[in-house]
Amino acid sequence: MPDALDATPYDALLLLSFGGPEGPDDVVPFLENVTRGRGIPKERLKEVGRHYFLFGGVSPINDQNRALLAALHKDFAEHGLDLPVYWGNRNWAPYLTDTLRELVADGRRRVLALATSAYASYSGCRQYRENLADALATLQAEGLDLPRIDKLRHYFNHPGFVEPMIDGVLESLADLPEDVRDGAHIAFTTHSIPTSAADTSGPVPAHGEGGAYVEQHLDVAQLIADAVRERTGVDHPWRLVYQSRSGAPHIPWLEPDICDHLEERHAAGVPAVVMAPIGFVSDHMEVRYDLDTEATAKAAELGLPVRRSATVGADPRFAAAIRELILERAAAESGRAVTPCALGALGASHDVCPVGCCPARAPKPAAAGADSPYA
Repeated sequence: MPDALDATPYDALLLLSFGGPEGPDDVVPFLENVTRGRGIPKERLKEVGRHYFLFGGVSPINDQNRALLAALHKDFAEHGLDLPVYWGNRNWAPYLTDTLRELVADGRRRVLALATSAYASYSGCRQYRENLADALATLQAEGLDLPRIDKLRHYFNHPGFVEPMIDGVLESLADLPEDVRDGAHIAFTTHSIPTSAADTSGPVPAHGEGGAYVEQHLDVAQLIADAVRERTGVDHPWRLVYQSRSGAPHIPWLEPDICDHLEERHAAGVPAVVMAPIGFVSDHMEVRYDLDTEATAKAAELGLPVRRSATVGADPRFAAAIRELILERAAAESGRAVTPCALGALGASHDVCPVGCCPARAPKPAAAGADSPYA
C-alpha cells in the first residue's frame, strides 16, 4: 500500500464545472440557466441550442467530468491520498448549491475547488467564484454552517496539463499525409472572449492588451511548439486563434476566428493545419461542434487537410497534476515550504485571486479570493 499523503487542512475536493444538457428536453432549460437575467426569448434559445440538438440534445461535458472523477479516484487511491471528491455544476445537475449542501451534511469544513478552466478570465475564474458566493449565500440563508472554500490555482502551465497536449499535437501531425506533414501549420485555439474582458484578465499588474488571458495562452502555445520542434526536428509555424464567439456583433471580441484563419492559411499556400484546442480541458460542445463540425467542414470546403488534436480530458497525467496541486496548496496553507510546479516563462499562478483580478462589469460578491465575504 502507498504511504498516506496528507491534504490537511483540506477534507474534500470540489470539481466545479459548467454543466450541460443530458437530453433534448434539457436543452432550453439549460440555456435559460446559462442566460438567466438577459431576457432572451425561448424561441431564440431554441435556435441557439441547435448545436446540442445535432448531438441528440446531450452535451459531452457531463460524461467527461464523470471520466475525470473516475481518474481522480483511481489516482488518489493508488497514491494514498484519502480525500473525497464532490462534483457541482454552475448551470445543470448536479447543481453547485445542492453539492455544497451535501458537503455540509457530510461534515466537510475545508474544501478545495477545482474549476474545469485552466486560464485567468472573468468567465473562466471569477464567474465560478461568484457562483460559489451565490451558493454559500443560499446555505447561509438556510442556517447551515458554511465550509471554507479555496480555489486551486490556474494550472495552464503545469506539466500534467501541457504534456498530454504536446502528445496530442504530435499524434495529429503524424496522422497527416507525409507529403504535407512537415509544412503543416499549428492553429492553437481557445474560446474567444470580449477584448475588454481579456484586457482586464488576471491580477491588476497584468492588465493591458490581452491581459493574462492572452499571455497565458501564448506561453502554453510556445511550450507546445518548442516541444514539437525538439521531438520532430521540424519548426512548425503557429498562431493563437479563437473560436466559439457568442456576443453581440458590435462588441469587439478576440480574433482571428478559426474558420477565417483556415481561409487565410489556405490562401497563403499552407498545405495542412493541426487545430490544437489548448483553451479547453475536455472535448465538450465547443470542441465537438466548433472544431470537429464547423471548422472541419470549412477545411473540407477549401480542400485543406486538417487534424484536431486531443484535449487533456481524463489523462492520468492530468489527474496526477491535480493531486500535486492539492498537496502543494495544502503544504502552503499549513506553513510548509513548497516549490510550485510550472513550465514556461510565467511561473506558477497565484494561490489566492487578488482584489481587482478579472473584474465583472457589475461588481458581485465572489468567494475563494482576497475579496471573499466568506473567508
